[in-house]
Amino acid sequence: MDLQLKGKKAIVTGGSEGIGKAITLGLAQEGVDVAICARRKEPLEATAKEISDTTSQNIVAITADLTDTDQANAFIDGAVEALGGVDILVNNAGAATGGVLEYLSDEQWEDALQLKFFGYVRCTRAALPHMKKQGGGRVVNLIGNDGVKHSYWEIAPGAANAAGQNLTISLAGQYGKDNISFVAVNPGPVRTERWAGLVQGMARDMDLSIEEADQLAPRSIPLGRIAETVEVANLVTYLSSPLAHFVNGTMIEIDGGQQKPMMDAFRDG
Repeated sequence: MDLQLKGKKAIVTGGSEGIGKAITLGLAQEGVDVAICARRKEPLEATAKEISDTTSQNIVAITADLTDTDQANAFIDGAVEALGGVDILVNNAGAATGGVLEYLSDEQWEDALQLKFFGYVRCTRAALPHMKKQGGGRVVNLIGNDGVKHSYWEIAPGAANAAGQNLTISLAGQYGKDNISFVAVNPGPVRTERWAGLVQGMARDMDLSIEEADQLAPRSIPLGRIAETVEVANLVTYLSSPLAHFVNGTMIEIDGGQQKPMMDAFRDG
């Protein structure tokens, strides 16, 4: 299938590793030039070189901290200038700390919203004028199923995700007239660089062994495993394409049919 992406220009936040890196590769394999950002310069530039060498596409690396409005604006403007436009914005940067209510500090709640939600707000706000000027665009927000499938250890991520989902649907209603469409992708557990850290956190807070905590997510998924980054990237690549432009103002779960009450029941014995 020709996704009609060749020659398009995309911006992917949090593109140095994990899901963001897989999405960048997926888009580049379809002939898209991509600008990526992350806070750490060395892995960001290494990823850009790796994908550029593999695909021969222009991969632009720009270091930025998206918790800072000025840096977010500079990243988007710099990316648009380097690419010569922007057709696709994939908001992916950020993660929120898991934990139960009595152990989560105010700072952790604020951190959960600062990058995972407000970073999306900042980048979208900066990209919209460029998309309107060129006659349209596509925004894909990587959020997470915690906002719609609730679990008590993921209360802070769930709050940030619910806010992002509301943002996506609301902006779809506002900017459709400008030919700019929005979609939210809600992954469940994904095998990324930070997965081991999440497992350790669950084990600590729930008084489980590492082995027991590592099985919480697979036990809650009918397919019996967590997702691989390429599976999320494949969906995002399709949703970024003109073929999916009419998929607007909606949320798509990619979580293997996860049933989170099963996680809570297992935790509680």
